[in-house]
Amino acid sequence: MKSIRSSLTLRRIADYCDLRLTPVLDPKEVSIVRACLADLLERNEYPPYRGSGLDIKALADLLGMDPARLTSLRSSLQPIFDAVARTVAERRLRPEPKSRSMPASEPGRVRAHRKVAKVQAAPAGASERKRPGRQPRPVVEFPEPLETTWDEPDNFGAALRLHAARHGETIYHLYNAVVRPEDGVHRSTLIAWGRGAKAPRSAISLEILQRIERRYRLPDGYFAGKMGGSHRAPGDFDLKEIAPAERRRLAWHLPEDFNRRPQSEQAEILDWVRNVIISGSTDYRRYQTAMMRQRYAVRFVCASGPRRKSSIATAEGESGIINAPKRLNDEMAEILRFKTSTFAAFGLQRNGVWGEETASQKVEHFGLWFGAFAAPPESEVQGYGADPKALTFAMMIFPQVWDWYLQWREHRRGFYTKWEIDLLSIAAAFCREETGWLRQTPRMAGNLRAIEGLISEQDISEARSDWAQACDRMYKHARRRMKEIDRVARIHRDPFEPILSVLEAPSPVGEYRKITEEILRRMPDERHHPRSAAEAVRAFLLLRIGLHTGLRQKNLRELLLCKRGDLPTAERRLEDMKRGELRWSTRDHGWEILIPSVAFKNANSSFFGAKPFRLILPDLGRLNEMIEAWIDRHRARLIGVAADPGTFFVKTAKMTSTNAAYCQNTFYEAWRTAIQRYGIYNPWTGKGAVKGLLPHGPHNVRDVLATHILKQTGSYEQASYAIQDTAEMVAQHYGRFLPQDKAEIAARILNQVWEAA
Repeated sequence: MKSIRSSLTLRRIADYCDLRLTPVLDPKEVSIVRACLADLLERNEYPPYRGSGLDIKALADLLGMDPARLTSLRSSLQPIFDAVARTVAERRLRPEPKSRSMPASEPGRVRAHRKVAKVQAAPAGASERKRPGRQPRPVVEFPEPLETTWDEPDNFGAALRLHAARHGETIYHLYNAVVRPEDGVHRSTLIAWGRGAKAPRSAISLEILQRIERRYRLPDGYFAGKMGGSHRAPGDFDLKEIAPAERRRLAWHLPEDFNRRPQSEQAEILDWVRNVIISGSTDYRRYQTAMMRQRYAVRFVCASGPRRKSSIATAEGESGIINAPKRLNDEMAEILRFKTSTFAAFGLQRNGVWGEETASQKVEHFGLWFGAFAAPPESEVQGYGADPKALTFAMMIFPQVWDWYLQWREHRRGFYTKWEIDLLSIAAAFCREETGWLRQTPRMAGNLRAIEGLISEQDISEARSDWAQACDRMYKHARRRMKEIDRVARIHRDPFEPILSVLEAPSPVGEYRKITEEILRRMPDERHHPRSAAEAVRAFLLLRIGLHTGLRQKNLRELLLCKRGDLPTAERRLEDMKRGELRWSTRDHGWEILIPSVAFKNANSSFFGAKPFRLILPDLGRLNEMIEAWIDRHRARLIGVAADPGTFFVKTAKMTSTNAAYCQNTFYEAWRTAIQRYGIYNPWTGKGAVKGLLPHGPHNVRDVLATHILKQTGSYEQASYAIQDTAEMVAQHYGRFLPQDKAEIAARILNQVWEAA
C-alpha cells in the first residue's frame, strides 16, 4: 500500500532552492534560507505565518534579511514553506510508528518480527550514513566574528540582531546554539527579542542572555544595559513554599541564577533579603514586626483623617481591634472639640490646641491605651480583659490604672521609652488646674464603672465626692512617674541607624545622591515598559526633590502642581489650603516651590517669621528634564482613568485602588520601596548604591542634610536652614555631629596655616 505521508526531504528542499531561489537570491542568502528550511523540518516546527500567508516581518527577523526584499519574493518562498508546514502537520497528526519486538507466539506477527530483527542486526556503519541533501549548519561554541567594528545600537533588539549578523548567524540558528531542551523556551521568544517586541524577564531568559554574551564574547551585562533596567521582578523562582505576596516582594532582590544555587545558599540569600531589605535588621524593626501581628486597639469613629487598617476580633480570647462604645466615642469627640476648635467652649480654659495631624495621632494613641485594657489576658497581647462598656476617659484620674499600664508596657518591650513619658504628660495635662479637660468636667465621674482588681466602688465614691482632689493627686503622681521613667528610659528606635552608612561618609548628601544615579542607570525602557519607567521617574523625583528641599513628608506629599503656562495658585489660596505648589518661574527660568508658612508643622518657628518658603530647584543632574518628562507623560500614565488629585506626586492607580492621591502610609511605602530597590547594596545581585543602608522613610533625608552641613561648616544655624527649623531642633533631633567631626573641621582650618607657610 502506498504511503500518504509527505515525501518532502532535505534533497527536495535543496533542489527547490537551486531551481527557484538561486536565480533571485545571492548564494549566501540561498544558503541561509536552505538552512532555515532544513532546521524547521529537522525540529518539526511550523514556519512563521500571519493568517494563510507567510509572516514576512517575522521571517526577515528569522533570516536576518531585509523585509522589503522578501516581500518581493513571496511567490517564490511561499510554496516551499507551505510544503514544510504540510509535512510538519502530517508528522504531528500521524507520528512515525516506533519499532518494537513482538512475542513470537502471537499469530500473524512472526514475519514482521523477523524483519525488525534483520534491521536491528544491520552493520553499525549503516546507521552512521549521512542523510541525503544538504546538512544543517553545525553549531560552533564560539563563532568567529565577520566584523570587528560596529556602530553601537541603542536598544536591546537591535543589539541582538547586530551581533548575530556580525557572527554570520540568524536568530533562528542562535536559538539552536544557546537554548537547551530542558529550558522550555520556544524559538518565537528569541525572535520576539530580536524584533524588540519583548525583553527577557524570567530567570531562565536572563540566563540564556548570559549564554549569548559568552558566545559572542561580550562584556557581562551588555544586553541588560541595553534593556534599560528591570521593569518587573522575575516570576519563575522556585519559591513554592512561600506565600505569593511575600514571593513577589522577595523576587525583586534575588539573583538571576537563584534556582541553580545550592539549597543552603538559597536559604542564606532568602534570610539576608528578609532581614536586611524587607524588614531592616534593627532591634526596633524586629520588635515592630512582631508587635504588628498582635492587633489590639479601640477604634474611634468620631475622628477624621488617616486611621490604621484593622479588623474586628470575633473569636473569644482573640486579641483584635474593637469599635469604641457610644459613650467612650462621645467622650473622644468632646475632647477633640475642646482641643481643636477655634475657641474654647464658654466656661472652659485650655493651654494650646491640636492641629489635624496631632489630633489624628492622639486619637490613635488613646485607642492603643484603651485597647490594652480591653484585650483578653489569655491573648498574645496579655491585656487586662476589662469590659469595653466600662472604659471611660475618667479612668485616667486613678494612679493605679496608670501604674498597671506602665508595667504592662515594660513587660511587652522590656524597658521604658519616651512613649510612656508622653502619655503621662497627657494625663497630667488633663488633670492640671484651670486648663485640664478632666479637671473642668467633673460630670465625667458619673461615667465611672467598677473594674475588678483595678477600680473599686470605694475609689469611684471618693473620686465623685472630691473630683478636684482626685485630679490633683493624679497630676502629682504623673509628674513623679515622668521623672522616674526619664531617669531609666532608653532609646529603642535610633533614627540614625538605617542611614548610618550615609551619615558616616565624608559627604552624606553625595553618598545619598548615589541612589538617584542608580535609578537613572537602571531606568526601564519607556517604549516597552511605560508604567515601570514612570514609577522609576517618580522614585527619582521623590529623592531628588527631598534632597534639595528637606521638606517633611506632609509638605512633600501635598505639594500641588501648576504646569508651565498655567496660572499659579494665589498665595492666599495656598494659605487657606495649607499646601505648597510647584510652578514654573518665568522670572528665574526654573521650577519654583512655594509653600506658605502656615503649611509647616513648625509654622510659628523663628525660621519663617510668617513669610512663605520659596526655593528655585537647580537644573542639575537631569532634574529639570525629569520634572518635565514626569509632567508631560509619566504622571498621566500612573493616574490612568482615576481622578487627578492635583498633587505633583501621584501613586499608581490600579483596579484595586482607583485613588491616585497619596496618604501618609502609601507615601512612606513609596519612599521605602525606592530605597529597597535602588538604595540598599545587595551583594548577591550587585545592585544597589550604598553598602550598609537599611530601609527608611522620607524623614531621614532631613538627617542627611543637617549632618552634611554640620560636617562642612560646623554650624547648627546653617544646618537649620536646610530643614526649615532652628539650631536648637537640629542639635536635639537631627544632626549627627560627633567629636571627631568637630576635630576634623578644626584641623582643616588650622592646617591652612601650615599649607600657606
